[in-house]
Amino acid sequence: MSLNLPRLRSLNFSERPSLSLQMMQVGTLLTLVFVGIAVLAPAFQGLGWLQSPIEFLDNLPHQPPSAAHWFGTTGLGYDVFSRTLYGTQAAIQVVILATALSLIIGVPLGMVSGYLGGKLDRILLFFMDTIYTLPGLLLSVTLAFVVGRGVFNAAIALSIAYVPQYYRVVRNQTVSVKTELFIEAAQAMGASTWRVLSRYLFLNVIQSVPVLFTLNAADAILTLGGLGFLGLGLPDEVAEWGHDLRQALDALSTGGIWWTAFFPGLAMTLMVVGLSLFGEGLNELTERKAR
Repeated sequence: MSLNLPRLRSLNFSERPSLSLQMMQVGTLLTLVFVGIAVLAPAFQGLGWLQSPIEFLDNLPHQPPSAAHWFGTTGLGYDVFSRTLYGTQAAIQVVILATALSLIIGVPLGMVSGYLGGKLDRILLFFMDTIYTLPGLLLSVTLAFVVGRGVFNAAIALSIAYVPQYYRVVRNQTVSVKTELFIEAAQAMGASTWRVLSRYLFLNVIQSVPVLFTLNAADAILTLGGLGFLGLGLPDEVAEWGHDLRQALDALSTGGIWWTAFFPGLAMTLMVVGLSLFGEGLNELTERKAR
């Protein structure tokens, strides 16, 4: 019996998942729900279950939530339920495109800068630190004035603020990894710079990138909402949460019309919380694996 005691203890007193991992499950569920809404919204409209987000002439303005309009209608007659669901689609499109652009630019620059070092590294580091010190929203607003409105233009305006983050993380990892023995062995065997970067360094320096990608996506949703609120995000005919919140300001001042701002704001909040919880849990998993 004494020989089995350690095993019984390990079974009875096994370590429970941490709070971060438990919250990660909640964040994953919320994120999957919003992704499912974005994918299925056009199908729901095609089946007649969802009104067009740009249709307003057939609806009475400022109708409260009811069986006909679950989330009510806006001052122009838009169906709030439809625009809230389609706002998920617009947010995911812009955010994925923006974070992908940041990753595509920031990761290669960070690897090249950290590996080659020298004057190029100092110039890129100074340039990225200059961008990093600027407020992200202010930088996105300024760039949005230049590039104009639209899905791709909004993605460009958002991405510029996240490039330095990918650059700094990957550059620091590269500086640390390039002194490892397997890198020196590859260089001694005559491997080219491109081969070292692509085959030996890449997978060893991007371990923190998925976590950063998720957290940046949550921040990008808020920034996109800010651009839409200021009238610099997507075109007016596109359902977008920030734009709908801006349109709801007039209704809030009249009193009693709460649904035009509540539901888009709630959707934005839940999606940001879901991505943030998922990113925090993913960060803990990455740190455990590193240890």
